[in-house]
Amino acid sequence: MQATPTFGLWRIRYLLPVVLLWAAALVATMIVPAAVQAQDTNYIAADLVAETPPQPGETLTAALRFRPQDGWHGYWSNPGDAGLGMELDWALPEGWEAGEPQYPVPSILELFGIVNHAYKSDYAVLIPIKVPTSAGVMNITPIMLDAQWLACSDELCVPERATLTLRFPQSSEAQSTQFDAHRAAIPPLLDQTGAFATTQERIRIAIPVPESLMITNPHVFIAQPDLVDYAAEQTFYRDGDMLVTEIARGGLRNEADLISGILAFGDEGEGVQFEAVSGNVPMGGTPLRSSGTDTPLLLLIGGALLGGLLLNLMPCVFPILSLKALTLVRAGESEAQARREGLAYTAGVMLAVLALGALMLALRAAGEQVGWAFQLQQPLVVAGLLVLATLITANLAGFFELPMLPIRTGGQGGAFATGLLAAVVATPCTGPFMAAALGAALLLPVPQALLLFAALGLGLALPFLLLGYIPALRSRLPKPGAWMETFRRVMAVPMGLTALALVWLAWRLGGMHFAFTAVGAGVTLAILLASRLRATRPMQALLVIIPIYFIVALPFRVEQQAAASAQSLLDPVPYSEAALANARATGQPVFLWFTADWCVSCKVNESIAIERESTRAVFDDAGVITMRGDWTRADPAITRYLERWGVAGVPLYVWYPAGSEGEQLPQVLTADMLAERAGS
Repeated sequence: MQATPTFGLWRIRYLLPVVLLWAAALVATMIVPAAVQAQDTNYIAADLVAETPPQPGETLTAALRFRPQDGWHGYWSNPGDAGLGMELDWALPEGWEAGEPQYPVPSILELFGIVNHAYKSDYAVLIPIKVPTSAGVMNITPIMLDAQWLACSDELCVPERATLTLRFPQSSEAQSTQFDAHRAAIPPLLDQTGAFATTQERIRIAIPVPESLMITNPHVFIAQPDLVDYAAEQTFYRDGDMLVTEIARGGLRNEADLISGILAFGDEGEGVQFEAVSGNVPMGGTPLRSSGTDTPLLLLIGGALLGGLLLNLMPCVFPILSLKALTLVRAGESEAQARREGLAYTAGVMLAVLALGALMLALRAAGEQVGWAFQLQQPLVVAGLLVLATLITANLAGFFELPMLPIRTGGQGGAFATGLLAAVVATPCTGPFMAAALGAALLLPVPQALLLFAALGLGLALPFLLLGYIPALRSRLPKPGAWMETFRRVMAVPMGLTALALVWLAWRLGGMHFAFTAVGAGVTLAILLASRLRATRPMQALLVIIPIYFIVALPFRVEQQAAASAQSLLDPVPYSEAALANARATGQPVFLWFTADWCVSCKVNESIAIERESTRAVFDDAGVITMRGDWTRADPAITRYLERWGVAGVPLYVWYPAGSEGEQLPQVLTADMLAERAGS
């Protein structure tokens, strides 16, 4: 008698649901048998057939075929979070040997956050049986199999068993057609071994799959129990002939010398079996989304263009654009000069956007987890913007009149520099229509991705470009006059508020001492420019040395620990993959939002839709679990989650109904929208 080893009974991740499921199974063993005896059948019927009659010295293939009733399902060898692996106990003639069962590709079955690997329709498990060369194949002893499995519906689980006799065909051709279908459902084993590497939180697996093979909707089923978090999202990258996947580790942190399993892809149960040993796993690669990028490129370009155009209405850009537009109405402006300035401004904007996009793509290809506006997660970049905002504020307020800053100067050089500045300050804003375009830029080939960034830049530059080329639009602008100086000083107020916001962001990113040093650099530089070096020589030296000291000191003042996330009326749970899985396992709805202190769009949405007493009251009544991901500082886990939803930056809002998959909400939120989800 030979017992075929299979993988584990129950993997306990969520104590309450699993205990309840066990209790249901135990009760079923006492209550259901009577019903089963009455109907003399299992909820999953099974039989055992051989492909061919046995031949000495050969290996015959047996098929253990299962037929679940409607609404019932069986399990793969590793059932997942909860379930029962199949148990096989053979009665074979002496010298005969049964091999490892070969399973078809399973499917994901999720209920209340518990993820199982299951079969909901008819399936066959193939088992090789080695026949010894000395075996007699005439009048052999009946081959018996005592099989046990778990049959489950959405409400009930029933342990089932059957004693089956292996049936042989009357001829070698009798079962060929059926077995061809059974064998086609078994994923083939790759002829190359992959590699895997582990960190404290994740497992990365490189699977050798030819680059020519089209992979859609990929999912990796790991055969070793408890090795990975089955509920966690899986991230995929293409690196030539390697498909790299990242999966969160399981709660028990089990280690393995060999990882095996099935890579499933497509929509028709396609897949391959793989084995991987510890080794080097490529970093970077091209991200691969489960759903692919199906939106036509022209539509994505249109979205990027429109998104860039709407950025001009954002508080990040409007003051700079309005001040620069006034330079076109000054006395004596020629038609040719207006067009040249429009083109120069457009060139500056597009160059800056393309440079930021190319840098982001290059960093991602090198394995860095970055997204749109990634530069604002760097303390030194924020310090530089703070110094610049301080100088612009002082210049607009009239503290110094040198034409030091481009928004006050004319000519192509000033227009080009203003375009660069407008693009840099626009990155904290993610307006409508931009999400799909920037998300697609992460997945498309580099030339197409850069085309999307160019369209975004063109949209941002379009108003000033049209002013330069259409005299009728310029004629609608106010005529030059003394009011322009007053308007300039008024515009110092929003720019000063921008500088104050950057002070706060510098404190959040680098700590109090870092923020103070950045303010010192900006203020002393403004004083230096205001003095125009007309002070005494000792004072001139001091005015030069002080800002230089502050600038040199900046890198050494960055504190590693940033301030805690801002307080919230909703008291959200900080985002992590484990926290999201636990929240979904409760069976309650979950509202998850991703924000950053430098994201203007995020803060607007929070003030008008999220951080409201009415929203808190509705969420409390509906039992909604709130969760927030703070992307102020770079966080690879948040970046990976953003990628899975096809977006390149924040904000991102996801609603998880109770026991269901998530739904991405629009980037422009309203309180009524959230209340409607909570009440449904």
